[in-house]
Amino acid sequence: MRRMFLVLPACLLAAALMSNAAFSEEVADALSGGAATVFATTRQAFGQPLPHLTPDQETRFFVGNSFFNRNWVSAPSSTTARDGLGPLFNARSCSACHLHDGRGRPPAPDEDMLSMLVRLSIPGRDVHQGVVPEPTYGDQLNGLAVHGVPPEGRAVITYEEITGAYGDGEPYSLRKPTYTFTDLKYGPMHPDTLLSPRVAPAIVGLGLLEAVPAEVLLALADPDDADGDGISGRPNRVWGKASQQTVLGRFGWKANQPTVAQQVAGAFLGDLGITSSLFPDENCPPNAPECRQALSGGSPELPADLLGHVIFYNRTLAVPARRNPGRLDVQRGRQLFDEAQCGACHKPTLHTGAVPGLPDLSRQVIHPYTDLLLHDMGAALADGRPDFEATGSEWRTPPLWGIGLVRTVNRHTYFLHDGRARNLAEAILWHGGEAEDSKEYFRHLPRADREAILQFLRSL
Repeated sequence: MRRMFLVLPACLLAAALMSNAAFSEEVADALSGGAATVFATTRQAFGQPLPHLTPDQETRFFVGNSFFNRNWVSAPSSTTARDGLGPLFNARSCSACHLHDGRGRPPAPDEDMLSMLVRLSIPGRDVHQGVVPEPTYGDQLNGLAVHGVPPEGRAVITYEEITGAYGDGEPYSLRKPTYTFTDLKYGPMHPDTLLSPRVAPAIVGLGLLEAVPAEVLLALADPDDADGDGISGRPNRVWGKASQQTVLGRFGWKANQPTVAQQVAGAFLGDLGITSSLFPDENCPPNAPECRQALSGGSPELPADLLGHVIFYNRTLAVPARRNPGRLDVQRGRQLFDEAQCGACHKPTLHTGAVPGLPDLSRQVIHPYTDLLLHDMGAALADGRPDFEATGSEWRTPPLWGIGLVRTVNRHTYFLHDGRARNLAEAILWHGGEAEDSKEYFRHLPRADREAILQFLRSL
């Protein structure tokens, strides 16, 4: 049953906002997802369906929700629809990483990674111009395994505090992470291994972002900085498993996934060890007979219809509306955000194309605050690991919609690709490269103006 007490459709929200003239200029931007916007502010704010699904579509949504949230088990099991976990894996359910459809975090001291993983590769390109997996451990480290199969190992994070000061002399401290591996069960890694830690991102609005036509995103690209503004967003071009051709990437921290379907199926294999028609082969180290001999949950383990339901669920999650858009400090923060040129990468507005059967996604004016392009973020944030056309210092601009609800939904405020930032201010202060001038603008603002920018971000 839909949780309607949490949701106010976008049309009613717009009417409510329009009743106050002071809000009139903020109404459209408050509806972050256009018709796909819901008014939701509880811990379930990221888990709401599009407002206008048909009854059959609602059924698909809630079936997908079930398979997204329930734990998978190892085979054989009487629960045949949910067996096939592993043999190697990082989580037992999708929601273990995307808790309440939200954002993961780095582990606490002496805690294993729960909603974070480490990507692995070695220098070079594969036949599709993507990464070359680390020869023993593949393209990510799996810290868990079914009974009888040794887990691959454990990633450990240590932090160094780096001090600095705002322009007015107020001090701050940033934490710089270092990553090491222990208990590697299948031998040493390649000496030239490249690694990239990633926390799980929130998954609201994926269907809207997928619906933005490629030509809209490509028109935003300026790889040679022809306009001289210091911002040179570039598209990532990646291999599409379904289409068997190189296409535009738009999902993942380096825009290395082209579609919601490939993102979901890839996560099932990489994170849960669940095979599908898109990724039919188990992920086992070459010298791991126990892994290769482990019992399977079928071939593939995730039937096409169930995979389709989970993909549909990911595509049809609505976007929470902004909160307090007309408040004076929020409006001041938005003005400063614009003056800092943050919107050069975090584009406030995009337009979607036609999506048959889903009017809430079709031809919408949306406000995700992203261009889905790659930007050089400087040496401090670089992972040194290329991914298709993304360099070791480039990252996709992450959407900002919903960022102010992370504390409510996920009970933390860890940001950036590896969660090193403990709050939004630290996330800004880590920016470099193309965002260096914007970071310095923020750093030299008076404290009240810095707080106004943060209040604007919390309203998104």
